[in-house]
Amino acid sequence: MTKLAYTRDELMASHEYAQPHERAGYKLHGGFLADGTYVSPRVLHRWPAVHAWQKALTDRGWPLIDATTQLLKRGNYPNIRQERFLLSHGIGTPLWNSLTITGVIEARGKVLCDLDAPDFQSIIVDDISQTCTGHLHKGLLYAHGADEGGDPALPDVGAHDAMWFAARDLLFGADRYPIPEVPESISRPDTGRLMPQLPAGFEQLILLLMNVLMIEVRAEAFFAFCCEIMRDPVAFPDQKAGEDAALMVERIRTDEAIHVGYLQTTISEMRSFTFKSVDGGTVKGKDMIDPIWEGMVHWHSVTQADFSREQTREAIRAGLSDRPNGAQLFAEFDAMEDTVAA
Repeated sequence: MTKLAYTRDELMASHEYAQPHERAGYKLHGGFLADGTYVSPRVLHRWPAVHAWQKALTDRGWPLIDATTQLLKRGNYPNIRQERFLLSHGIGTPLWNSLTITGVIEARGKVLCDLDAPDFQSIIVDDISQTCTGHLHKGLLYAHGADEGGDPALPDVGAHDAMWFAARDLLFGADRYPIPEVPESISRPDTGRLMPQLPAGFEQLILLLMNVLMIEVRAEAFFAFCCEIMRDPVAFPDQKAGEDAALMVERIRTDEAIHVGYLQTTISEMRSFTFKSVDGGTVKGKDMIDPIWEGMVHWHSVTQADFSREQTREAIRAGLSDRPNGAQLFAEFDAMEDTVAA
């Protein structure tokens, strides 16, 4: 019989590693099996659990929502050609900034470790004891936060924050450029009550999960971009440094897959549930979740992407303005931009 109920200790358990994960002066989470395979922390049972919950959901006739990069309407900015062009002219600041900012934002994810997640069973009619949703407060959110910003119980072990800094340092060398200004948030801003049928605390958590899932989807596109540009011999003639940095990004990518997995499962499950509304009635999860998820996808894939592009473009323009041929370089850079549909 498929196991669908897990304890917190099970969901926090890691594999036995043959080698620790250390690189570029950073002591990092995860580790390597005897055959050299990198394995993420805390996935000994998390992955089997997520796969089991996904199968149970689809067996009930409910598909998983799309959580692939097909949701994104915009490509990476700068694109590969533009980034290669900048790097070939000795302009590494934009990529350095992107890697640094990503690391700082990852560190903020540690807040999930301290999130006092409510038990959704109190507002859901269905029995959720054997679902992903029913395990959010049993270690899933804590494990996610520990993956991103480090386990508070292991303060000397770096997580994705340090892994991004390691990738950056492997690529450029430590302290190559100044630390950039970091955005306050990359989540969709508060738009007021969107699920007035539910208690506010539950609504806030559902919106947080949706926001984080879309951030993870955007991250997948950035992983692909980073690995391609880091392995580009024109952009980085020192291919050993580029390969080492790309391998670090691939380990982060491996870690992040479980986050997409459990968040996709949770939101998909919520579509299938019947919720108790604050007025004493009930509401079908699909009717409540679907329009809000559609809006979340649009904000991340179009609104935020366009805003981020404009900010990055202006920063690159400003960075080139001090060069004698800056205007010409910027015009050439601009001409390489992908055509974007409205």
